[in-house]
Formats: sequence, C-alpha cells, structure tokens
Amino acid sequence: MGVGVAVEAREDGSGISSGRIADKRGVFGWMLFDWAAQPFFTVITTFVFGPYFVSQLGSDPVSGQVAWAHAATLAGIVIAIFAPLAGGLADAAGGNKRFIGTLAVIQVFSLSMLWFAVPGSGYFWPAFFIILATFAAEISVVFNDAMLPRLVKAEALSRISNDAWGLGYLGGMIVLIPFILLMAANPATGLTVLGHTPLFGLDPAEGEAARLSGPLSAIWYLVFLLPLFFFTPDTPRTKAVGQAARGGLSDLKQTLLVLKDRPLLLRFLVARMLYMDGLNGLLVLGGAFAAATFGWSTMEIGLFGIVLNIAAIIGCFAVARVSHLVGPGVLIACALVMLILAMVLMVSTGPDAILFGLVPMASGKAGLFADGAEKASMFYGVIIGLAFGPAQAASRAFLAKHVQSDESGRFFGLYALTGRMTSFLATGAFALVVSWTGSPNMGMASLLIFLVSGLFLFLRGLKAPEQT
Repeated sequence: MGVGVAVEAREDGSGISSGRIADKRGVFGWMLFDWAAQPFFTVITTFVFGPYFVSQLGSDPVSGQVAWAHAATLAGIVIAIFAPLAGGLADAAGGNKRFIGTLAVIQVFSLSMLWFAVPGSGYFWPAFFIILATFAAEISVVFNDAMLPRLVKAEALSRISNDAWGLGYLGGMIVLIPFILLMAANPATGLTVLGHTPLFGLDPAEGEAARLSGPLSAIWYLVFLLPLFFFTPDTPRTKAVGQAARGGLSDLKQTLLVLKDRPLLLRFLVARMLYMDGLNGLLVLGGAFAAATFGWSTMEIGLFGIVLNIAAIIGCFAVARVSHLVGPGVLIACALVMLILAMVLMVSTGPDAILFGLVPMASGKAGLFADGAEKASMFYGVIIGLAFGPAQAASRAFLAKHVQSDESGRFFGLYALTGRMTSFLATGAFALVVSWTGSPNMGMASLLIFLVSGLFLFLRGLKAPEQT
C-alpha cells in the first residue's frame, strides 16, 4: 500500500529537471528507514557486538582486531561488486521496495544467528554472518537513497537527509541506552551500571548481552521498516528484474562515460571514495580501538556509544536547521576538518598520556572513565559524533541535488561503490599496520591518510563546472 504522488517538474540552477513530490507520510516513512537501520551500525558494528567479537571470541584482543578488520574488508569488497548492479536495478527495474524487503530477510536472519556466537567459539562463522548482514544493510541503502530525489524538492534535500540521519542516530541510541543500562553487566560483579542483575537473567560471563544484540537489532529493523512499505511511494516498475540485471553492466559503463561530461560529480565521487574509506574505518574500528586501549567492557563501550550518539543527534538536527544557508558542500568540508582533528587527538592518546605522551594523565583510578586519558577520549568522541552524521548526510544531499530523478539509482549505485570500492584499503591498512607494529594507535593513524586526501580532493573538486 502506497500513497499517491504529485509530479512536479522543476528546473534548478544546474539545469537538472526532476521532481516527484511525496506527501508528509511518505517522506517520514522514507526517513524511518535510517531509524530502522541504524541500530545495526550503532549496536552491532561499533559499540556492542564488534568489541565483544574482538575481546571474547578468540585468543587475544590484537588478533580479534585483525579478524574484525578482515571481516570488514571482505564485506567492503562484496558491497563494491554488487552496489553498481543495485543502482542499475533501481533505475532500470524500479520497484525499489521489493529489493529492500528481500535484503531485509537476509539481514534479519544473519543478525539472529549472532546469538550463537559464544565466547571462545572463534571468528569464522560469526564473521560470515556479520559480512552477510553488512552486505544486506549497505545494499538496502542504495535502493533507499535512490528514492530521495523523487520525494522532495531540491531545496529540501539537505534538510530531509540530515533529519533522517539524526533520526537514525536517535533510533540507535534508543536501542543502545536500555541495552547498556539494563542488560550489559560487568563480568566481575555480574551487575549493570545501575547496580542490578541484568534483564532476562543474562550471563555476562557467557557474553549473552552482546549476543542478544543481534536478534534485538533484527526485530527493531523489521518493525520500523514497515512505514516505508505502507506510506512511501515506490519507484515505478519498468523492466523485469532479469532483463534489468542483464543490462546492469551496460548501464554502469554508460554512467561512467557520462561522468566525463560531469566533472563536478566525477571529482566528488572520487573524493568521497577516499574520505568514506576513513569514515567507514572509524565506524567499524573505533569501538574496538577503545576496547583494546583502555580495556573497556561492553558496558563502558556502550556508554561511550551513548555519548557519541547524543552528539551525532545534536549535530544532524542542528545542521539540518542551517543547511539552506550554506549548502551541503560547506557542511562536508567542515565535518571532515572536525573528524581529522579528532582522529589526530585520538591516535595521540594512550592509557596514561595524551598528545603523543607529552601530557601525562592520571591513571589507575577506580570507577567509570576515571582515568584522565579516558575522559579525553570521551571528548574526542563528542567531536566525532558532532561531525560524523552531517558528513554522511550532506554527502547524500550533495549527490541528490546534482542528479536527475530518473538517473538517481545509477548514481547512488556509484555512490555506494565509491563509498565501498576501496574501503578494504582502510580496514586492510589498519590490520596490516597493527600486525606489523602491534600498535592499535598506529593502525588508527593510517585512517588519517584517507580523510585528509579526501578533503583535499573534495575542496579542489568544488571548483569544477557542474556539466561540460
């Protein structure tokens, strides 16, 4: 069941004509996709299951970090292969919601299987289901993002994109907070941060709270995906899926040829390929890095995640209110500068000092985040949170602003491809550097290469003409 749409032709300053405008229920249903999807990235990838994978499934945290990075690398390769095909299907076949539904089945099943990842069970099969769930989540994003240019007018793209991203972080936090307060317990005491036994009698020694995060995230995704199907207008169905898939490679080749006449888009996609490598690496490895550096438990990692999510919500909603004043390009640049600053501070911090050892910090104190270096890391997390969401939301709005609605699928397929095509380089670089040096700090420092070079190319690309 979908609502009708009014088709309104528009011509913006770029000469791009499009405009299929949905009603408020349809737009809100589309925005709730981020709300439904975010707990996977917040709870599973970053703050709960990822650190549990690193610290509990194998022999030691360093080998766990390497295995987690390898899993992320393999997921990135698979996504890079299939994202252009997904974009071509979005344009040529239409009916994006059927693809999102099929991928939802894969994601829900994979997340549910994480319950069986008991401590010491090894990395292989939990990594397999993480890769499968990541594939389903990321390819779903291609089909969802391709719907955006048809739903709202050009001047509303950045606001809607940032609001949706803010809703996503809010959804992630709503799942994370009760999880940390009521279910995650300190293995030494068996009590939650509130001083109670875990809900449902979850045993921290068996990692049951972290394992339960998979099924809980699956249920959340399934429930809150429904408004998209009920209220948001689908893209019109055109070709049969098989026919559209056979033409996928040809469509990709044609889109790549078109890019030579769209230098602004070409340079944006190349720049985003680089800075998204750094962003994805930070998302996948940040929680695991903190766990290894400070020996944080699931409970402490979760509280750190709550702080980041609160900052991210504030950042997204604040940026949405001013996005019409400065545009998505300025927002991307400012967010990347903030992320680079935070990353430099993060890699300069050890268990008992900051700024590469120049400033010693008190350590050995009892209590949550009692050490000075831990407090400093919480501050870095606030900076990252404020910038992380706006960087991604503004990137989505930047592309949506500069493509036509009938080509949005192909370009968002390329968008996902460039966001993942070389993502194995960032996580792979982390894994190699940590393997060589034994230092997670040096591994995280390798991500700065991608953020800095991406920012440099993006700023240069803004000078390019939109079309030639």
